Amino acid sequence: NNDDVIVEAIEPEQSIDHCEALSDDIGGLVMSSSFKDVTFVVEGREFPAHRVILAARSKYFRSLLFGGMKESQPDAVIELCDTGAPAFEVLLQYIYTGKVKLSDVKESQIIDVLALANKYGFEQLEKSVSLYLKSSLSVSNACPIFDVALFYSLTDLSTAASEFIDRNAQDILNSEEFLNMSLEATCQILKRDSLCVPEKTIFKCVQMWCEANPAAQSTDNEQATICRDTLLSVVRLPLISLNDLFNIVRPSSLIPSDVLLDAIKAQTDPGSKETMVRGVLRMDENVATTKHGAEVTKGEMCASLLDGDSRNYDPELKLGQPTIINRIKMLLWDKDNRSYSYYMEVSMDDIEWTRIVDYSKFLCRSWQDLYFPRRVVRYIRIVGTHNSQNKLFQLVVLEAMCSSVEKKSENGILVPEENVATIDNSACIVEGVSRDRNALINGDIVMYDWDSGYTCHQLGVGSIVVQLAQPYYLSSMRLLLWDIDNRSYSYYVEVSQDRETWTMVADKRKEECKSWQILQFDLIAVTFIKIVGTANTANEVFHCVHFECPSMEIPPPPTIK
Repeated sequence: NNDDVIVEAIEPEQSIDHCEALSDDIGGLVMSSSFKDVTFVVEGREFPAHRVILAARSKYFRSLLFGGMKESQPDAVIELCDTGAPAFEVLLQYIYTGKVKLSDVKESQIIDVLALANKYGFEQLEKSVSLYLKSSLSVSNACPIFDVALFYSLTDLSTAASEFIDRNAQDILNSEEFLNMSLEATCQILKRDSLCVPEKTIFKCVQMWCEANPAAQSTDNEQATICRDTLLSVVRLPLISLNDLFNIVRPSSLIPSDVLLDAIKAQTDPGSKETMVRGVLRMDENVATTKHGAEVTKGEMCASLLDGDSRNYDPELKLGQPTIINRIKMLLWDKDNRSYSYYMEVSMDDIEWTRIVDYSKFLCRSWQDLYFPRRVVRYIRIVGTHNSQNKLFQLVVLEAMCSSVEKKSENGILVPEENVATIDNSACIVEGVSRDRNALINGDIVMYDWDSGYTCHQLGVGSIVVQLAQPYYLSSMRLLLWDIDNRSYSYYVEVSQDRETWTMVADKRKEECKSWQILQFDLIAVTFIKIVGTANTANEVFHCVHFECPSMEIPPPPTIK
């Protein structure tokens, strides 16, 4: 036959993915008696199942069904307690198919599904349900969600639920769901500093919870007494007015007379209530804005401080409401090389002030990033004590927030873990010669040659001085000496707070030093670092390429090609 036969080449599939068909086929066995070899009984309902599928999907069921106990017997009937039938049916659907359409599941059942996922070890289902509940928090479900999240140690979900309760406290504390929470969950909510409601409201909530829960009602039962005392311990009685202590708290008979007297005494002691107050918590959000009701009450050109363009002398700021903060960022006017000294105080009533930062003995410049222990604040006051150019304290921007990042500090001075001698951290070179003013701290440790990329000074004349934006506690630093040829240097390093009194932290005057230098010393508060060259085997100039503090790890040597 001379007819040509053309055969089309078919490209084989590189991979086969029929997971959808597999899920559908196995899913067809859900609640099916075909091939079933175990039956679960939940709230009187029977659920036929297939032990090999359950064992493949869960270590819990593998141990239960193949552990050699009575549940391992063929066609065993297993009764499950503390499990809702509707939620168990959803769980079976997930076990067989890997799918659950949560929007079709009743809200109360979703919480039960979360409990089952935790109990039976379905971590992916637990995570997915938690994310769904976080996105669907409401006044009606926040309390039960927080309760179950706390019980099963689901940190992300419990945090989200508690923050939602904080923001909607008045509505939630008056809801039926609040009265149905466990004792532990109720205490955890009511003792939060960020539950910003009047303290008499907290007391009334405790009173209502005790009335609604039989475990707290008996007067001669030791456990009931412990329950009431545990809950009452979260009430900050000194924050309740004298009138309300007499007319609301005392008639309840929940608080002993001597405890009431202690609360009244605490109200008369200055500063005794400062650590007890509650405030709004807005994580990582600047609360020193007009949007949140903040206003500048003192200082020249007051209206400009919150919009980023001002000149203020000893400004005072009032936040819109008592707020929890642990970080303040502010910009000191920095169009020239001037430096400032100052201290910062906070208050709840504009009468009693607490100093949280004291930089009155330090010279500071540009951006200030201040961390301190969390506290409730209403008023912020910055008092300038020195300006190296004139008699004004000039503040451009102020931000206040509660940062999720905690940084170590001693007496209001940070102990940094990252290099703070950088342009981004507002450090600068105030003495030394270079083609690029800040070449020493620009982070470039590669691009330097005979003409550029370094900072220098004439031996016997001057020095290289780095100014940090604010004081830091340091115990190490690192510098790179110019090392293109085989020359060596000698030098020493001093530090200062005010550029007048200096302390030597490294003495290399009798050593021949080359390339990278790591210096370690006792912890000391620093704003200025002075590097003084004393010898150079090639000429009469001291050259430094890079400086950092604290010391970061030494980079690996370059690869030789």
